[in-house]
Amino acid sequence: MSGFLPEGLANWALGGAGQGDNGDDHQAASSENNETQAAPISEQDMRAKRMARLAALEKKNSSNAENVGSNDMDVDKSDAAEPMQVDPDEGKKTQTAAATAKVVAAKESSPSLSAPAATPKQPKNTVPDVNMAEEPAQKKPKSPSDPLARLRRKKILLLRRVLQVTFGDEASDRTPACVHLQLDDDEVYNTSKSPNGVNIGHITDLLVSRLSLSPSSRSLETIPPQKPGLIAYLAGCHKRAGEEWKDLKQKKKGDGSEEELCGLLEEIRKQVVSYAASSLQLPDLFELGGNSCLQLARCLSTTATDPSSSVTFDVMGKNTSFYYCVCEELHSQDPDAFEAMVADIAKCITDALSECKSLLDESQDASGLGGNGLLLTSALRELCTNKKAASCVTKVPSFLLPPADSPQASEWVGGPPPPQIPRGANPNQINFIRRMQEMSNSRMRRSGKGLEKDTVLGNVLRLGLPWKHESVLSSYANSVRRSPKDIDQISDGHRRQLELYQSKCNELIRQLVVAGEQPRKKVIQWLTDALLVNAKADAIEKDPTKISSEELLYNLSAVLLKLCDPFVSNPDKAALVDPGFVTSPKSHGGVYELTGDNALTRLGDNVSHSEDEYNPKNSFIPLCFFFCSRALALSIVPGMSSYDSTSRHVSHMAWRIRSANGDIFSDRRFNHTLQVKYGMGIVVKSPTYATDVFRFYNAVAGFLLRLDSDQLKTMPEHLVSDACAVLDFASDHTTGLLSGIDFGNSFRLTVKLLSKDCAKFVRNYNLRASLGDILHDVFLPGDGSHRNDVPNSVICDPLSGGRPYLVSDKMCQDTLAPSLLLLYGEVETTGFYEKSSHRVKIAALLKYLWDSPEHKSAFRKIAEDQESFITFANGIINDMNDKFAGVMEKLPAIRTVQLQMANPQEWAAISEEERETILERHEENERSVENTLKLCDTVLKMLGFLNTDKAIRDMFLLPDMCPRLANMLLFVLTKLVGSRGLDLKVDNPEKYNFRPKEMLQNVCVVFSSFADANTFQAACAKSGYYTPDLLSKSVKTCRKLGLLVGESMDLFEKLEGKVEEAAKTLGDDEEIYEDAPDEFLDPLMSEFMIDPVILPTSNNVVDRATIQQHLLNDPTDPFNRKPLSIDDVVPAEELKEKMKAWLDAKRAAKGQN
Repeated sequence: MSGFLPEGLANWALGGAGQGDNGDDHQAASSENNETQAAPISEQDMRAKRMARLAALEKKNSSNAENVGSNDMDVDKSDAAEPMQVDPDEGKKTQTAAATAKVVAAKESSPSLSAPAATPKQPKNTVPDVNMAEEPAQKKPKSPSDPLARLRRKKILLLRRVLQVTFGDEASDRTPACVHLQLDDDEVYNTSKSPNGVNIGHITDLLVSRLSLSPSSRSLETIPPQKPGLIAYLAGCHKRAGEEWKDLKQKKKGDGSEEELCGLLEEIRKQVVSYAASSLQLPDLFELGGNSCLQLARCLSTTATDPSSSVTFDVMGKNTSFYYCVCEELHSQDPDAFEAMVADIAKCITDALSECKSLLDESQDASGLGGNGLLLTSALRELCTNKKAASCVTKVPSFLLPPADSPQASEWVGGPPPPQIPRGANPNQINFIRRMQEMSNSRMRRSGKGLEKDTVLGNVLRLGLPWKHESVLSSYANSVRRSPKDIDQISDGHRRQLELYQSKCNELIRQLVVAGEQPRKKVIQWLTDALLVNAKADAIEKDPTKISSEELLYNLSAVLLKLCDPFVSNPDKAALVDPGFVTSPKSHGGVYELTGDNALTRLGDNVSHSEDEYNPKNSFIPLCFFFCSRALALSIVPGMSSYDSTSRHVSHMAWRIRSANGDIFSDRRFNHTLQVKYGMGIVVKSPTYATDVFRFYNAVAGFLLRLDSDQLKTMPEHLVSDACAVLDFASDHTTGLLSGIDFGNSFRLTVKLLSKDCAKFVRNYNLRASLGDILHDVFLPGDGSHRNDVPNSVICDPLSGGRPYLVSDKMCQDTLAPSLLLLYGEVETTGFYEKSSHRVKIAALLKYLWDSPEHKSAFRKIAEDQESFITFANGIINDMNDKFAGVMEKLPAIRTVQLQMANPQEWAAISEEERETILERHEENERSVENTLKLCDTVLKMLGFLNTDKAIRDMFLLPDMCPRLANMLLFVLTKLVGSRGLDLKVDNPEKYNFRPKEMLQNVCVVFSSFADANTFQAACAKSGYYTPDLLSKSVKTCRKLGLLVGESMDLFEKLEGKVEEAAKTLGDDEEIYEDAPDEFLDPLMSEFMIDPVILPTSNNVVDRATIQQHLLNDPTDPFNRKPLSIDDVVPAEELKEKMKAWLDAKRAAKGQN
């Protein structure tokens, strides 16, 4: 601490006019104006004078102490004011001055100050600090003609503007806007002693006199009031001195006094920095500086709201601001004291931040550093504008969580551990315990909750606009009666506030990152810890005792998105993202672990940590890229899912209320749910945030496109699934925000991952189904049967003349059609309702591609891959067989409930519990019918257009496919025509996609396309659903309703007779089959075999159609469960010849008879 007091204090103790660091230069300049100079004082004489001065101060202090009570509020009545006292009654201040003198007497040296660099190119701050026009109106003195008098006057006015002080005995020497100082020596204003007026040596006396005032002194009562506190005053002096200095330097003409005035201003800037540093190191040096660290924290906070009072910006150029100079001064004298000061200020700010629950709250911190989260975070950001200070912030104990392997990591603080959910708990118990966990302040030190409560950056990033906050919900009060425009205005206001805060968070992180290698490592460690302790934040059931708030995760992702921005928009920098990061534990710190509870699934199987050394060209870019993707997976992706669920719940509630003849405008639960939805939408529908997310995931797609297959397998699966989730959400809720953003990489990656090559290792069928949904929801152009609100700028490729990607992309033309056929069969395992939705979208894509000439060659190749096509065709047939019958049975049940609800008396007579049961069953039926009928209609249309191609039609006529196709078509006919399906009625049939006439038309179109095929005729005749009346009635209905015309109608009519002939022939064969040997019958179906094959795994013989159908659902031998594929079966040629000979002989014998 030694050697840190400013030289001015030593001069004050001696009672003389001290000189600054430029004293010699100033004396030389003064000698030119005939000013007498004092002879140098020896060290021995100086010590003697200092001790004499000290004794005099102690004596005066003792006498003043006796009169403190009587003169407490008398400022100007005493004629015997003590030296350097503004108020004669300030005994406490005199004691401080005497104590200071003792400290100074012990010092042998004082610090030297370097002049700040001047760069007039910085913009000038034009806000005045002291407006001299506010002084009381009085007769303006005539400008003195004496050059020295004019110079003295200039200096006095300059000090008034800069230091905001006055001195002298005349009434004209005072002004209400300035603090009047009573000096113990009149040298400053005595013209005989100082012909040139104030010089550099007087600055110390003036500053010490001003700083030595008591906070209760009436001299500080100015009009308008000056900013309270020592640090704010010194910062203001520093800023005003810089502005005056700049004005003087920019003057083209002057009277020659500018250099001397600039010297005064430079001395002021050095002295105020020195006194500020001294006060921060020794808070009891001046009464006004008793809480210097808190004062500096307030100044940093004020900087955000009042740029004119900024302590981190200066007009004289870079690194010349008051704050920067104070930091450098303090650090140069005592680094430990500097570090302690920064830690104290950081603690002041974070303690105040901890009092804020959201951005809408004001801190009530007992230390007195009030303000909201934006001001406090801005203060922390300003604190870190000095790199040395930023480095010190990262050194505070609360910057990082305790290491995972330390004893402190598992410690609970803030109270005992909250209760955990027991096994077998019912929903009410689970909700109750969840609420208790959320309300609890207890937490493990190393946890998501500990991160936001106990770390510096956690305290900053946890603030946001939580939808649960009362102020957020109340802003959407009575939202059901508000217009969409009104809701948008409220949401936009919240978003502007949130985006401004996130920008400050981003600036803070950037300041820490660029502060040096060690601070950057600390920030990276904090980011790593943040992702590790929140690894389960994307779980469906989250544990609030272990993870951070949604607001922290949103803000974390927003900050990382901004850090990624330079290489998201720059392909050259994006090329520096090294895929080896995710297989290098040393680099990702466990965030992308391959094993354990926090393991992340990869696109391919059997991925292990790389044995090669990870040595990227730039290590920070891959880290930002992959950490950002993980942060988004833990924040925006589950957030969008929650918003989508809430939005669906709102629609469902509205339907339930209206179905019960209720009023949504007066329903409190509905209004609250709607408020929650709008509150959630503040973040997930934010234009700025969403745009950054969309751009980032297109960059992710570009990165994945340039990887080879081996590298692609190692990538985390969530990179692709999250991109799909984000685009899917945008297509439903924020289509307008997609405009103007390039999604070319996203399209090309989707097509690539759906291709047969990638299907070999991307085996997650849910993920592949999501890729198909994205092609449909985002990139499929709208038409009469499909509406797409996505902007054309997204759907179309600007590099191909604005044509849709689906027809212009070369890879798409070559691979997409067969990929979609393969995908149609793969989605079988994705879930009952999900499967239907996926297949409807795949069929719509196939129809669009079928109508595009660019894809004709790809469709021709489909028939070449028989295995894939059969998988696809069987998926179509299974859909119709499994679902159509059930849905036709549910339609009458729906009609029954509709009639019940339409009769208020009948509906009211049913008990509330029974009504609830009926409604639940009715909702399930509606959902099932709506999804299933849409799929069935789509399948029939797809069969119609696909079978216009002969090669594909021949595939359906294969022995193992044709019977199944005929069975399915006849089954649909029985439900539509045979059981009076056309007469079924429901209210609002379009809601359920129930269009029976259109469906009958589509079925008959398929029948007509196969009418000439003998195989199909025989298959229809053999079907158990065939009756002569069925086809006859169908033909009559089609003709009556005009469903078929021209050649199609003619072919359908001919089919009726041909099937009847085939049935007659089949009947004859059935008589022959009755006495067929057992070896000719299929052991599973007990039917005469058409194409017998041998199963090598069991040596059993079955019909090819039978085993092929079995293997579609179970790839094992049905007799011993051994693995088996259709390629393994062996044709039973000898048996087939034997069967043919036997059959020919039987037919010949029957013909003779």
